[in-house]
Amino acid sequence: MTNASDDRVRIEQDIVFGTGGGRDLKCDLYVPPRQVADAPSVLLVHGGAWSGGDRGQLRGYGILLGRKGYVCVCCEYRLSGESKWPAQIEDAKAALRWMRANSGDLRIDPAKITVSGNSAGAHIALMVGATPNKPEFEGSGGNAGVSTDVAAVIGIYAPTDLGRPTNASGGAVSALMGPDADESAYRAGSPVDYARADFPPTLLIHGNKDTTVPVAASLRMHSALLEAGAAVELHTFNGAPHAFDGASDYGRLCAEIMAVFMERHVVRTSAG
Repeated sequence: MTNASDDRVRIEQDIVFGTGGGRDLKCDLYVPPRQVADAPSVLLVHGGAWSGGDRGQLRGYGILLGRKGYVCVCCEYRLSGESKWPAQIEDAKAALRWMRANSGDLRIDPAKITVSGNSAGAHIALMVGATPNKPEFEGSGGNAGVSTDVAAVIGIYAPTDLGRPTNASGGAVSALMGPDADESAYRAGSPVDYARADFPPTLLIHGNKDTTVPVAASLRMHSALLEAGAAVELHTFNGAPHAFDGASDYGRLCAEIMAVFMERHVVRTSAG
């Protein structure tokens, strides 16, 4: 007889994955039931206008994707009130390096790591995918020299152009970048400026009634990647506002879309 606990995603909390700003950085780990060796994995990056939120926000995705066989890591990062950009991407990359350096213990395939984020976390996820092993964004959070390339990127209602913030997000972007940031710094922090043919396969999800990060941000990113020749797809939800996936039905549907995308572009890399 199978024990009911064998069908549950195992959650391990408060694991230290590196350091940032002189303090420990922690993550939560979601392990699939009956995990197999060399499993695909997902680094989940939370939102909150870069100034709030926590890794617990993506617990639902950790469980939903864990049930589908993905090892998930929800990481924290320094918020804008503590450290300005690029501390946030440095911390996310530290989590990625930790995953890859400990792939044997985690029983994950280091070549099949996807990075996914929501809102501000989606911006960070896209920037992680855009800048593999770039010294200016690597930081010193641990496991130096370990690669920070990823197999795919998922951005859910992502800000993609920091130089063109909306009225709703402009203050958050300014707080992230700090008073000394010039136009070149905003451009260097904008995922849309990194579109190229070898950009990792990318999935964008957005609601077309989002007034915090308008759907135009994902449309612009999709167009830039498509024109560059990268693999990209965009799913828009009619009438959906910002953070629409907080509703359980939408959250489950988004997880299904994510799983299908990763199955095609990460798990079965030869699939068209």
